Amino acid sequence: MKILVAIKQVPERDAQVHVAADGKWIDESDLNYTINEPDAYALEEALQLKEKNGGEVVVVCAGPERVTSTLREALAKGADRAIHIEADDLGARDTLGVAQILADAMKAESPDLILTGLQSDDLGLGQTGVVMAELLGIPHATIIMHVEATGGGLKVKRELEDGWFQHVEMPLPALLTIQSGGNKLRYATLMGIKKAKTKETKTVQAAAATAPAIALERVYLPEKQKKTEMLTGTPDQVAAKIVEKLKFEVRVI
Repeated sequence: MKILVAIKQVPERDAQVHVAADGKWIDESDLNYTINEPDAYALEEALQLKEKNGGEVVVVCAGPERVTSTLREALAKGADRAIHIEADDLGARDTLGVAQILADAMKAESPDLILTGLQSDDLGLGQTGVVMAELLGIPHATIIMHVEATGGGLKVKRELEDGWFQHVEMPLPALLTIQSGGNKLRYATLMGIKKAKTKETKTVQAAAATAPAIALERVYLPEKQKKTEMLTGTPDQVAAKIVEKLKFEVRVI
């Protein structure tokens, strides 16, 4: 089984992020980057499938030269090959544009299975994987917690709401978006780091960006507002009003 894993390099979670001067994106000049956490779980799922069923795991990442460090980390953990899609303008591409360059690179590989993280830590749109599946014309399933190979297909476990799960059988080829937390992530060993230096990393040029279907107009910090509201009534009535506001206005419960 040939498994392709789409991974993304994102700013570290504790990074101090500042909006760029033009207000269109974040200032990337002084940031440390790491692999997108949901994509790390997609990679782990792929490696476990390879260990159980054999085959090959290929990681694919689009971005500037700095993403090669994330590809090397994936190779050190056990991926067999890497594909770097050179693109210095990801911030100017919408979901469709990013999915298109990933799909173009993957189509030439003729994979049996494509895995991505459920969503990215920086944008959190959760769209790239399903758009890729549509561009490639293959079935997909989202929010996957576990994957099992069954003859010529797959059996997957999907996470639903309120503690419910769904078990689905799917044909191959297919694309799955993996939920975080389904497996325990592995660390790169010293031997894996050494082997990564000898593994193939193929570089391809991304096609020129086309006019985006969606344009990002502005990136800004949430605007702080102070508002005081006095609640009146009996203690039970006031408590009910507080619960309602926490649920529907503040949305913390």
